[in-house]
Amino acid sequence: MSNVYSIGFGIGTCNSKDEWLEVYFPQPLLNPSDDIAKAVTNTLDIEGGNVAIALEEAQLQPLAECLASAGAKEQAAILRQFASSQRPLVAVVLHSDDAPQSVPESYLKLHLLSHRLVKPHGTKLDGIFGQLANVAWTNQGAIDLAELPQRQLEARVKGELLEVSCVDKFPKMTNYVVPTGVRIAHTARVRLGAYLGEGTTIMHEGFVNFNAGTEGPGMIEGRISAGVFVGAGSDLGGGSSTMGTLSGGGNIVISLGEGCLLGANAGTGIPLGDRCTIESGLYITSGTKVAVLDDKGEVAESVKARDLAGKSDLLFRRNSATGAVECLTNKSAVELNAELHSN
Repeated sequence: MSNVYSIGFGIGTCNSKDEWLEVYFPQPLLNPSDDIAKAVTNTLDIEGGNVAIALEEAQLQPLAECLASAGAKEQAAILRQFASSQRPLVAVVLHSDDAPQSVPESYLKLHLLSHRLVKPHGTKLDGIFGQLANVAWTNQGAIDLAELPQRQLEARVKGELLEVSCVDKFPKMTNYVVPTGVRIAHTARVRLGAYLGEGTTIMHEGFVNFNAGTEGPGMIEGRISAGVFVGAGSDLGGGSSTMGTLSGGGNIVISLGEGCLLGANAGTGIPLGDRCTIESGLYITSGTKVAVLDDKGEVAESVKARDLAGKSDLLFRRNSATGAVECLTNKSAVELNAELHSN
C-alpha cells in the first residue's frame, strides 16, 4: 500500500480573486495503490505533504496516460473530460490524514464521506468551518456573497432570475454525490459530507449533517446532527433529534446502535446501544435523572442517563402519573418494513 492517503481530481468554482468556493471530485481515491500514487506524484512533481495544485490543460493528457497505465482508468477518463472545461481544475494529494488546510482539501474529505469511502469520524475534519467560505448556492452555482448583488443585477438585465436556494458553508450532497440504494425526499436537507448507507430512506423532515449518517437500512424522519452515526435497522421518528458535538453535546460522541427507535419528537444526548427505544416526546440528556426499574416494575436505582450510555435493550419512558423518567428492559425490537428500504 502506498504512503498516499487520498487523491482527488476536481473541477470547481473560484471568485474574482481566484479563491476557491467549492470543488467537485467525481471519483476520489482512498489509499491508492503504489502505482497510482507514483503516477500522480511523479507527473505533478509532488514530493510529499498535503497539497492542492491547480491543473493546467497541458498536464491533463500526460497525467491521464500515466493513470491509465497504472490501472486508474476511471480517473484517466475524467481527466480527458476535464480537457474541454472552462472551469478551474485542481489535483489534491494527501499524504496524511491531517486537518484540511484549504477548500479543495476540505471538499475532498467531504466527498470521501459521501462516497462511503470513510465513515463519520473516519477522517480528520478539525477546523473545516474556518476553511470553507460562506457562499450563495444558486441555480448558476456557487457565488461569492460580495459578488452576489452584481450577479443578480446582470441576471435581471438579461431577463433572467438568479435563484438563491441557500446561503451556507456546505452545499447539499446530491449536487455532488448520490449514493446507490438510498431515497431522499428533500435533497436540501442532506449536506455534503453525510454518509448514507445502502437502504437508507430520508423523509421530507429528515436531516443529515456532515460527518454524520447511517449504516443503513433505516428510516430517518428526524435530525442526525454532526458527528452522529445511526446503526442498521434504526428508525428516527418525525421531529426527533440527536444531540451532536456542534449542538451542545460537547465531546461526547452520540451514536445509535442497531434496531433503535426514537419516537416522534423524542431525542437523545447520550449514545445508545442496540435495540433501544425512547418514547415519543421524551428527550434524554446526559444529566437526566432516570429511575431504573426491575422486572417487577419497581425502582431498583436512580442514576443519571450518562450512566446508561451505550447499553443495549433499554426502553426509556416518562411515567404518565408522576412525570419521572423511567428505564426498563426493551422487550420488543424495531422491525423496518422491508419494502420501504429496497431502494
